[in-house]
Amino acid sequence: MTATCAAPACPGTRRIVVGVSGSISAYKATFIIRQLRAAGHEVKVVASAAALKFIGESTLAALSGAPVASQLFSDAGAVEHVAIAEWAQLLLIAPASADLIAKLAVGRADDMLTTTALTTTAPIVISPAMHTQMWQHPATVANVETLRVRGVKVIEPASGRLTGKDSGPGRLPEPEQIVAQALEFLRQSEHFKAASNGGGAQVVDAVQNQGEPSQDQPGQNQPDQDLAAQDLQFSQDLAGKHFVISAGGTREAIDPVRFLGNRSSGRQGTALARAAVERGAHVTLVAANIEAALLAQLPEQVEVVKVVSALQLRDAVHEAGRSAQVIVMCAAVADFRPKTYAGFKLKKSTDSGETDKSYTLELVENPDILAGLASQRLNEGQVIVGFAAETGDEHTSALEYGRRKALKKGADLLAVNTVGATSGFGDVANEIHVLDSHGQQVGHSAGSKLQVARDLVELIAQRLG
Repeated sequence: MTATCAAPACPGTRRIVVGVSGSISAYKATFIIRQLRAAGHEVKVVASAAALKFIGESTLAALSGAPVASQLFSDAGAVEHVAIAEWAQLLLIAPASADLIAKLAVGRADDMLTTTALTTTAPIVISPAMHTQMWQHPATVANVETLRVRGVKVIEPASGRLTGKDSGPGRLPEPEQIVAQALEFLRQSEHFKAASNGGGAQVVDAVQNQGEPSQDQPGQNQPDQDLAAQDLQFSQDLAGKHFVISAGGTREAIDPVRFLGNRSSGRQGTALARAAVERGAHVTLVAANIEAALLAQLPEQVEVVKVVSALQLRDAVHEAGRSAQVIVMCAAVADFRPKTYAGFKLKKSTDSGETDKSYTLELVENPDILAGLASQRLNEGQVIVGFAAETGDEHTSALEYGRRKALKKGADLLAVNTVGATSGFGDVANEIHVLDSHGQQVGHSAGSKLQVARDLVELIAQRLG
């Protein structure tokens, strides 16, 4: 029997593994399981030993309708985590404790939950829950960012009353919010896979061997052709148009091991590529150091040109841009690069016996690619779009910095977004204010990266007429 989802984002029955880790909010997993079952989904529960200190195994089994997997070395334990991992179409871990997040970030697999997470190729969603200080600790922030870059969906904790008298961010969100976000992420993942039609994007490697570190890293979310998605219907008004979109973050090599880089994952740029393809455009994606798993999910209409450094990105954009009606500079491009590249790993000086010794790295400016494209169009009537990731400060807002940049760059549209540890970068919601070349706001969008991408593509389509 096929039932309808409680959240309309994901029609049909899915096989969902609910992971429960040790947290005082573990009891909320019962409501998550109940909602998923009520929506017609099949549910299996994998619980850590710590989770079962907070909630009974029999309760979880009764609500899910299946035995709870918790013992790695039970009779079936040697293979059970593999069977569960292969069965899953979604792994939803709620709550996810700081300890579990740390294990996932380093790939530790010492119990049933972590081994299942490490084995599955299904999309993974985690909903962290912990004390505010733990959530904001640099180690946790770094671990969460690592998971986001690998393609894990992280649901932001809610703010409110915690244990005792404390309050702040760290509460587990309401179960219906977790279910809705998890099913929406599953829908998006399935849509990417279905759009690829088994072929995936065409990938061209524009990187020459200049000593830069390789960006081909394994990811967790691999295409699964057994999953079908119901494609939405879009106007094909961009058919015959060529979009060149840069995405990701450049890396400027210091030596064969080290580089100057940034935290951009490329998710907003890949979402833009998908949004343009949805409306019929041909897309060339200039991908700077984007996870291979994320690129594998792109529709087959996207040609991918892989680059590492800012100069490589500039050359690739110029080459592809000669035939393009639209160029979108979404990549985070380094402002500077080392003046010289060392062909060997630089070593610390240990002969002098000095401690706290300082070193100087001489930098030179990279070209302003966006301003150059805006001042000298590669194609008549070409629409140039830029992105400005801003943080603001105590004196000036991020939007004001964006206005100044819009006047300076001269792009037709500039999307200004505020970034930080929990906003903008990775698999988190985004918000942009779109300015024209005069610094006037002509658009605003907030939501998932795909929704933001669709809204921006609509503004671009209006510019094209």
